[in-house]
Amino acid sequence: MKFETNLGSADRMLRLVLGAALIALAATGVFAPWGYVGAIFVATAFVKFCPLYALVGLKTCKEC
Repeated sequence: MKFETNLGSADRMLRLVLGAALIALAATGVFAPWGYVGAIFVATAFVKFCPLYALVGLKTCKEC
């Protein structure tokens, strides 16, 4: 199954940084449940597709 890209490069970088920070905070025990959210942010950044954006019809990439 192929998904249409809906994340731009700035959005992807923000997701990677925020996701990595949430995973690091979860690993230290500060925000333990938020590690899952961080993992979702990192995964969506790598696949260049956000299911929530698709539901509302939002695209942050210029070339889409």
